[in-house]
Amino acid sequence: MPATSSATQSAYAIAALYRFARFDDPDAIAARLRALCSDLCTCGTLIVAGEGINGTVAGSDDAIAALVGHIRTLPGCMDLDVKYARADAPPFARMKIKVKAEIVTLGAGDLDPATQAGDYLDPAQWNALIADPDTIVIDTRNAYEVACGTFENAIDPATRSFREFPAWFDGLAEQLRAKGREPKIAMFCTGGIRCEKSTALVKARGFDAVYHLKGGILRYLEEMPEAQSRWQGECYVFDERVTVGHGLKPGNHVACPACGLPYPREGEHVCAGDETGAWPHRG
Repeated sequence: MPATSSATQSAYAIAALYRFARFDDPDAIAARLRALCSDLCTCGTLIVAGEGINGTVAGSDDAIAALVGHIRTLPGCMDLDVKYARADAPPFARMKIKVKAEIVTLGAGDLDPATQAGDYLDPAQWNALIADPDTIVIDTRNAYEVACGTFENAIDPATRSFREFPAWFDGLAEQLRAKGREPKIAMFCTGGIRCEKSTALVKARGFDAVYHLKGGILRYLEEMPEAQSRWQGECYVFDERVTVGHGLKPGNHVACPACGLPYPREGEHVCAGDETGAWPHRG
């Protein structure tokens, strides 16, 4: 966990984590996690499924270290991917642990991201790949996330949920094959989890040169100097920070109290979340 000086240290450590692994009894794993998280007084959400674990949790440094240490003991989770941040106040209201069919819902049948995902690229390799004009760069996130920021020249599928991505990609694949193209495909998401699943989907559709950004946008923004960055805007995150920028510094977006969608702090947002169907308001 990144260290900070005692003079500036925030009270809460935040850990965003996931791992595709084979869990034979996700209900039993979830039950142990509920007991441990209650003892550690953490907050956040963990999703457990037969394909692995995913979530973001917050708590004291010792609590997060203990929780992450426990998760690393689960089958196939020694190499758990974790990204850390800090907050001055609790970023989540309570702790939720859910058992689901998928740790990130794609609804595309039996994929195995643990063995079928595309090739990882570190931030420097990523910059080189997406600078190639023959590379197709795909943002696998939803439209409201893309609106906050994305990589230059990335395709926005304009999806409202990850479940819409397979149908969108099948349409793109049809267009590429009609032109006789099999380009290199570079895919990215917030922390890496949606990329592992979507690259497995793309490879299952018959494309071989498929790559994704290791650690996602968050690790890129943490490691890549801003002067060398190909990122434009801010990155939406699923907690009370709303967005972050380079160095994972808090961004300039707020969340609508009705629909939850992000919009610039000084901007205007038209919300369909009230009874009238339209609610313009400013941050």
